[in-house]
Amino acid sequence: MTTPAGSAETNIPQTVPSSFDDRRPPERELLDDCVHCGFCLPTCPTYQLWGEEMDSPRGRIYLMDLAHKGEISLDGPFTEHIDACLGCMACVTACPSGVQYDRLLESVRPQIERNVERKPADRMFREAIFALFPYKRRLRLAALPGALYQKLRTVPAIARLAEKLPGRLAAMESLLPPVSVREAFARLPVHTPAVGERRARVALLTGCVQDVFFHRVNEATVRVLAAEGCDVLVPREQQCCGALELHAGREDSALARAKREIAGYESLDVDFVVTNVAGCGSSMKEYGHLLADDPEWAQRAAAFSARVRDVHEVLADLLSDGGPRAPRHPFRGRVAYHDACHLGHAQQVREQPRAVLRSVPDLQLVDLPEAAICCGSAGIYNMVMPAAAGDLGARKAANVRSVEPDVVVTANPGCLLQIGKHLGRDIPLLHPVQLLDASIRGVPVPRS
Repeated sequence: MTTPAGSAETNIPQTVPSSFDDRRPPERELLDDCVHCGFCLPTCPTYQLWGEEMDSPRGRIYLMDLAHKGEISLDGPFTEHIDACLGCMACVTACPSGVQYDRLLESVRPQIERNVERKPADRMFREAIFALFPYKRRLRLAALPGALYQKLRTVPAIARLAEKLPGRLAAMESLLPPVSVREAFARLPVHTPAVGERRARVALLTGCVQDVFFHRVNEATVRVLAAEGCDVLVPREQQCCGALELHAGREDSALARAKREIAGYESLDVDFVVTNVAGCGSSMKEYGHLLADDPEWAQRAAAFSARVRDVHEVLADLLSDGGPRAPRHPFRGRVAYHDACHLGHAQQVREQPRAVLRSVPDLQLVDLPEAAICCGSAGIYNMVMPAAAGDLGARKAANVRSVEPDVVVTANPGCLLQIGKHLGRDIPLLHPVQLLDASIRGVPVPRS
């Protein structure tokens, strides 16, 4: 097996304790799958930015191997290089050997959160994020001062103060979504009947940030599903699915949220649990794996995950089974589709959104250069690693502009915020279902 210079052969007996604790450490078999071929390098965002071996997937796997053997500790450089990873999973798509980097990263990040003492400022910043974003009620309350701030932001003195904020605070400020108090407190109907004969019955996960700041996407999703023959249920008791915490290594709270979601949905008489957020869908499809060693929850989690579908998967299946039910009005323009990483790489859902968009007459669909490279959003990454995220966001925006689109679409709220920050507001940036909804209703495409 080819390994980086200076690495030890994996068959040498281990004589010192592993640096990982015994709670779900990275599996030796998964570490050994990597042959360090380098096919991952062209698609790894951080390797493309810095050209640093230890900021590539194979380099991080090498670090995991050393920590597994007890040759390095988890603090210091190990944590720095793992924190620098966006978790975009482009390397999983690119790898010819089938290395499950997603599983490795999923096991390592909780190890860091449990065993590495972060600097006080870093710890407090992360705690502040997770004290707000997974809680829909808190987000709604935050929308009130947020709406006022956005009005005040146009005052020159306030704008100058905002421009002087330090790194992470500046990143958060620049990513604030357009806030509408009316939309933040809006509610979807618990039940929306199918238009015409029912073809499916689904439950919709409304999300946290999605429902508060992108409520119009949820409204469009319900209308499109109903127009295509789906009864749509929106359970009132649903909470955060745990995706944001899971991707950041906060395993205990993420699994607690997963169990609440499973319990809330498993009694519903639905064909599918539908999500329109790439990160949420990725995590929900993993519940079965994440809870596989929990005797009480393993079967329940597997059954739940088997019913989870991205909205584009449902719509594409309906298209292939008898074609579209709802007539589409033409959209004459160029539409650039950005593959959200947790949809394209993690869920392997790539063709379905494109098929759904192509169902709109006259729409010209264009793909982006460097489509596999992450936009820099990546959960909380653009808040905790603003410099790297900024470089990736600017790179993505340049690639978007290079195809001269009339509209840009992507299926994740983080991507919408990140790309919008760097692209500006002269090109509409939407979720694909918003464009499809406008086509079905025969109304102009919304600006955002």
